[in-house]
Amino acid sequence: MSVNLPSSIVLVGAGKMGQAMLAGWLGHGLDPASVTAIDPLLDEQGRALLAGKHIRLEATPEGVAPPEALILAVKPQTLEGAAPGLRPLIGPRTLVLSILAGKRISDLAHRLPQGALIVRAMPNTPAAVGRGISALVAGRGVTERERALAGALLGCVGKVEWLEDEGLIDAVTAVSGSGPAYVFLLVEGMAAAGARAGLPADLSLRLARATVEGAGELLFREAGTDAATLRRNVTSPGGTTAAALEALMADDGLAPLMERAVEAAARRARELAG
Repeated sequence: MSVNLPSSIVLVGAGKMGQAMLAGWLGHGLDPASVTAIDPLLDEQGRALLAGKHIRLEATPEGVAPPEALILAVKPQTLEGAAPGLRPLIGPRTLVLSILAGKRISDLAHRLPQGALIVRAMPNTPAAVGRGISALVAGRGVTERERALAGALLGCVGKVEWLEDEGLIDAVTAVSGSGPAYVFLLVEGMAAAGARAGLPADLSLRLARATVEGAGELLFREAGTDAATLRRNVTSPGGTTAAALEALMADDGLAPLMERAVEAAARRARELAG
């Protein structure tokens, strides 16, 4: 299925998230010749992957023409050093899409040409399998054209949600940005608890993984049904699930623990942003 992607893209940083986005774009019909990747530190595996997809790879921005969309996917701490070399790549209508964690639009605007059209995004790692979710916020001067381009670029790797307040990005980071790790920890915990209950460890892990995978798919397929209803639908009064939920939903159970976890992540995101 083809979408209205930019006619030319420069991807600065071809690490895991950059590669995930690239795979999504190509899967939606993007011509590999329209993409240039810039990454002087890319490992041999990454280089081979790009070569296999016929993607041009450069160590520096020198000689690269300004694209319709410039994607910043480098490590946040490298922005200061990289910004001067990137300025010539930004034309008057170039969309700058940043997925740099902790870097505000004002940080980017300070380092890029005046009037740069900046959209900031917070994706998450399930983008690698096309099931990510990204929250986006538009900077000053961004028009519907740039919003559409940014939405198309990240829509290729999952769902897209637009924010009107950049201040919400820290909370997004704490819920969906860091959230996959919470789910992986849940699987670890379920598997360990099953093993303590007497299951062979490898079987307990398979059961935990398959259960979370299946529950996630059910959430996806039943998108019109809220999670609380799905929970009630599988909970028979007085049954085994109800007994487990009584422990999980106690005053010191999962809800307050998750609240503390999300607040800790949001607080750290604010600290990293300065």
